[in-house]
Amino acid sequence: MNSVALGMEKNLFRYIWRHSRGEQVVILLLVVVAQVFYFASLNLPKSIVNDGIEGKGFKNVAELPFFRVSLPLPSFLSDAGSIRLFDGVALTQWPYLVAMSCLFLVMVTVNGMFKKTINTQKGRMGERMLRRLRYELFDRILLFPNVHFRKVKAAELSGMIKDEVEPLGGFIGDAYVQPAFLGGQAMTALLFIMLQSVWLGTIVIVVLGVQAFVIPRLRRRILVLGRQRQITARQLAGRIAETVDGVHEIHTNATANYERADIAHRLGTIFVIRFQLYQRKFTAKFLNNLLAQTTPFMIYLIGGYLVLFGDMQVGAVVGVLLAYKDLPGPVKELIDWDQQRQDVQQKYEQVVEQFEPDGMLARELQMVPDGPVAPLSGEIVLSGVTVAEDSGAKSVDAVNLVAPLDRRLALVGPPGGGKETITQVMARLTPPSAGTVRIGGADLASLPESTTGARISYVGQDVYLFPVSVRDNILYGLRRRPVTPANYDEAERRARERFVSESRRAGNPDFDPADDWIDYDAAGATGPGDIDHRIVEALRAVELEEDIYQYGLRGTLDTSTRPAIAQSILAAREELHARLTDPTLASLVEPFDRARYNRNMSVAENLLFGTPIGKTFDPDNIAANPHMRAALAQVGLESELLQMGVTIAETMVELFADLPAGHPFFEQFSFIAAEDLPEFRTILSRLAGKSVADLDDAARARLAALPFRYIEARHRLGLIDAAVEERLLAARRAFAENLPADAADAIEFYDRSRYNVAATLQDNILFGRIVYGQAQGPERISALISEVLEGLGLRMAVIEVGLDYNVGVGGKRLSAIQRQKVGLARALVKRPDLLILNEATSLFDSAAQQRVLDKILDVCKGRGVIWALNRASFADRFDDVVVLQGGKVTAKGAPGDITGDKTFADLLAAG
Repeated sequence: MNSVALGMEKNLFRYIWRHSRGEQVVILLLVVVAQVFYFASLNLPKSIVNDGIEGKGFKNVAELPFFRVSLPLPSFLSDAGSIRLFDGVALTQWPYLVAMSCLFLVMVTVNGMFKKTINTQKGRMGERMLRRLRYELFDRILLFPNVHFRKVKAAELSGMIKDEVEPLGGFIGDAYVQPAFLGGQAMTALLFIMLQSVWLGTIVIVVLGVQAFVIPRLRRRILVLGRQRQITARQLAGRIAETVDGVHEIHTNATANYERADIAHRLGTIFVIRFQLYQRKFTAKFLNNLLAQTTPFMIYLIGGYLVLFGDMQVGAVVGVLLAYKDLPGPVKELIDWDQQRQDVQQKYEQVVEQFEPDGMLARELQMVPDGPVAPLSGEIVLSGVTVAEDSGAKSVDAVNLVAPLDRRLALVGPPGGGKETITQVMARLTPPSAGTVRIGGADLASLPESTTGARISYVGQDVYLFPVSVRDNILYGLRRRPVTPANYDEAERRARERFVSESRRAGNPDFDPADDWIDYDAAGATGPGDIDHRIVEALRAVELEEDIYQYGLRGTLDTSTRPAIAQSILAAREELHARLTDPTLASLVEPFDRARYNRNMSVAENLLFGTPIGKTFDPDNIAANPHMRAALAQVGLESELLQMGVTIAETMVELFADLPAGHPFFEQFSFIAAEDLPEFRTILSRLAGKSVADLDDAARARLAALPFRYIEARHRLGLIDAAVEERLLAARRAFAENLPADAADAIEFYDRSRYNVAATLQDNILFGRIVYGQAQGPERISALISEVLEGLGLRMAVIEVGLDYNVGVGGKRLSAIQRQKVGLARALVKRPDLLILNEATSLFDSAAQQRVLDKILDVCKGRGVIWALNRASFADRFDDVVVLQGGKVTAKGAPGDITGDKTFADLLAAG
């Protein structure tokens, strides 16, 4: 690479000044102006006491000038003691006192407004700079060399960006303004005190000097402890992340207590550091407060002496005390600021150090392309490529290789022989320690990511999926630049403009994630309308289409965005029920009918006759729901259901008492969990010879909940006859009729003519329950539904819903094989010029590997494919084969030409 990312500024103050110079100057000017008003307010209490209250100024005159503006000066500068700027307005004593008091209130308000404005400006500037810094750190993560991610933990990086730079945001606004503001206040107060009495001013300066000298030295150890605390907390976050990632290994190896011991030890270390920190911090605070209180003592003592035996006035002493009252705060905050300065500088340096690894990518490689990327052509050439590990071991040693971009190349060899590393070098995931890689005549390392990302696809042995939908994961490789701006209304557009303006001031890009970033042309689509068809083609090639179809059947539909699909599903419902009139199929499904009790549904489902939305009417909570209890009480079913619960409990305890907890009968027939049987056994023993009414509320609630899970057709205890069915139907009607409006939104009732937004697509089509006990009933119904959907041309609509399925964190809601297939589909959908696969199908069984391999090679016909195979027997499907062992090429040529190579022969024999 001819250039690398520029390093970050090491000095925090220079970083702050570089990016906020203009704002700092404006705030500093406000600080300077504020000091003028602050100084003016300090002289007011003296005048109010001496002249307004004691009336000393009115002894020889009837009126005194109000709002006379004079600048006091020491006697050695002016014989008059001041310079008069304005003569003021003449007032008698009482109006003078009122006017001076009001002026004092005005000055307090003005000073408060200055503080508010300055603090608001500081806060905005600090948050803006914190936003800039966080973005810059994240931006640098995207420039890290891939090998660096083997040395760092994700939790530590995210913790540094989120938590460790947080204190910097508060300090950035104070970096220049705080010392200027507080120093200005302190100097103004000191000047006022010196003008009242040089002796008192000297005492204040001496005490403040002691504070400024002693306190920072006491806090040096605090800074060291703070750094240790930061490092150990960062290590703790990384260790906890390791535990979460390796939780399966912890459980399978029974090492939970070892992990507890390790975390407890780390927490103990942090406790010791933090306790030492608190001890030293509060010791420094005690000494600081003691020194701060020494000054008023000296003012009272020396000032009182000067009043009693000198020519100093009481008002002057009061003025000095009031001025000093505002002095310890700024001085203490200045000392705190100095400690914070050292602390945040340390933190900043630590963070910067972690975000400047060797070998960072050049920023130019990630520039947004102006338009479509030109295709690659020619061949990929490796010349003397060597990859050495940190230990010095070479996984690839001086490899020379030429692969045309219109041919299929298989890399075979034993595990660790070098084929895996070669694919990573070609995909630019691992930089060679020596040698060069050229593609189409250009140095691969110098090509921008917009080119390699668009024209080269790579899939390894472990695909990472983002916690979004299957569709978004597959289309992720097409999001390289904004293609179509988002459609905003006028209010949204103005808000977006303000947002962009602020982003630019914070040094953030003005990209809008709401824009359409998908490169439809690269996928061979014309736009959003047909991109799903390109996705399905890729899914079909990797044999994932059927899985996504099943996810669609089990998914729910947002009718506000896809109303046409909802109407089509209703048509499928009618078609299915028309086919169910066939005598050979009629017994497979019991349709929903508001006027009939459905014996293949639970009691709770029959009473609700709808799909719950949220937890309000969840079947597990329905027994305690007040609306349901009111409906049951209205038809007199409460006591009957409670007695039914007793019968169910007695039957379950008797039938399953001797079965082990994992016995399949529990799952098939019992709706009391194995671990709950002892509790119900205890309740029944307490019930012996007594009435149910004698039980406590908790026991009755447990028994009352049992019938709601009972399904007559499945459990066959004969508890629900025709009479009970009629009473349950009456309760169903009472529940629906008396349901208040605020609770009606918590349930979507079944209606043959309406789409149920809370139910799955399959349940909407079925609109009923599969009858228990029918041979292969679920399989036959599933096949019938698929036949109906195919006949109506709705299979694609179901797949579109399946593509909305969220894969979970790291794709954990999918199986490992499904994750690999999504990764393969993501690689195929962007139609790369070069597809590089690193044992990407090694998790599949042999037959599936062969089928998927053939389909992928067929899809990529005429384009370059480089595949590191885990089975050498598949090499005969490729134009060329390269055998690697010990990091070196041992043979290369057409599959039929290298059968004499011993390594290749051994690999073929091994299958």
